[in-house]
Amino acid sequence: MNALLNQKPQVLAFEALAVGLFVGLLIGWVIVPPVPTNVAPVDLQTGYGDFYLSMVANEYGVTHDLAQAKNMLGADRDRWASKDIVARLRKLANTSTNKAQLEALAADLEKTVPAARPSGGVNWLVAVCSAVVLLLLVAAFLAILLPRLRGGAPKEQALAVRSALGSKPVETTAWAGEAEKPLAQFVTTYEIGDDRYDTSFSIETASGDFLGECGVGISETVGSGSPDKVTAFEVWLFDKNDIRTVTKVLMSEHAYGDSVLRAKLAPKGEPELARPEAAVELETATLKVRARVVEMDYGGTGDLPPNSFFNKLVLELAAWPKAAAAAAAPAESAELTA
Repeated sequence: MNALLNQKPQVLAFEALAVGLFVGLLIGWVIVPPVPTNVAPVDLQTGYGDFYLSMVANEYGVTHDLAQAKNMLGADRDRWASKDIVARLRKLANTSTNKAQLEALAADLEKTVPAARPSGGVNWLVAVCSAVVLLLLVAAFLAILLPRLRGGAPKEQALAVRSALGSKPVETTAWAGEAEKPLAQFVTTYEIGDDRYDTSFSIETASGDFLGECGVGISETVGSGSPDKVTAFEVWLFDKNDIRTVTKVLMSEHAYGDSVLRAKLAPKGEPELARPEAAVELETATLKVRARVVEMDYGGTGDLPPNSFFNKLVLELAAWPKAAAAAAAPAESAELTA
């Protein structure tokens, strides 16, 4: 569902059009098929049509009103239909008791038939509508199906895949200043263009018990236009045993030195300057997370100040249970055993 909602509006419009056409045809021709009404007598089933033609011939034999007969037969709607009606009348005359009336009507009606029938005409309204529908279907095919058949995907989906592959758990390693290896360790990568960058990781014990979550997301952008220029990220930690979520804001040099921008971001969390190999630390009641900048690269300046937005940022996050919490767990287990 998220992948669907994250698609470009143009792609969604084409998909909605294709689905709408399909549903409309399904309803109009299968579920609720059209019921023909006001059809010409010549188009009726053989039995009903012959009976109607005989009635009109009998009426014409009394009134000799050809205009009225043509109206009753539907011949006045299309002057070329008279030829078909004449043939039907003469065929019926061979087997009917009112042969004289049928032949008389056929003979008088035949006088109104043009000498030659045109080779065919074009219904321009139908032709134009058909062309428009065909063009829309072709556009939808080119916009949606071809990229997927070629193994491609809309930009947002491609970025989502790249983001998912760049954010993953990794093998735990020793960290400077820490006596023990972390309980869990993750790496996440942001690259410019990933405007929906927002990643999270579950922190669990070796036995699979859930302790909390940590993650990184976009906090602030600068400038305008596409793609977004990210100038600050939020690094956060959630502890199931704590009522609050701790957040720190990792800023570019420009954002960190801009007092107005720092004041704007202050409610989101404590500001931290992003530097290569620098680490920020977050603590809750029972967890501690350290986020280390593994790689960073600023984007080209253009109309923006130098070092104002990130072209790439790679963070490594590691989580430890706090010593007090780790010590409390065995004590609680002992009390329960006793």
